[in-house]
Amino acid sequence: MLTVATANLLSTEDNWGAYRCWAAAYPLHQTSAILLGSHGAASPRLALRWLRERTSHITDQIDAAYAQPGHYWLTDEAEHERALTYLATGTAYQLTLYDENTRYVLIAYPPGGAT
Repeated sequence: MLTVATANLLSTEDNWGAYRCWAAAYPLHQTSAILLGSHGAASPRLALRWLRERTSHITDQIDAAYAQPGHYWLTDEAEHERALTYLATGTAYQLTLYDENTRYVLIAYPPGGAT
C-alpha cells in the first residue's frame, strides 16, 4: 500500500532506472511510513536482486520467528521466477513481511507501472 507520505518521499528520487523498487516500514499505530530504501533498476532481474538484498537486510534485523517467511521467500526460486514474469510483463510485484509491531512492504514495478 503506497501512502501519500511514501509517494512524496519517492517523488524526490532523481536516479530511477526503468524499474522502480522501494521498501518501507509501516509501524503499528503510526500514520506515516518509514522509507527503508529505494532503487532504480535497469531490468526485472536487477529489480529482483534489489528486492532480495533488502529482504535479507530486513530479515536479519527482526526476530527469527517473524523472519521465517522472508527466509523462505529468499530461497523460493519458483516465486522469484514468478516475480520476474510479473515484472517483465508489466505487473508490479510486492512482498510484505510482518513482525509484532511493523509491516514491511517491498515493491518493484515496471516502467509505466503504478503501485
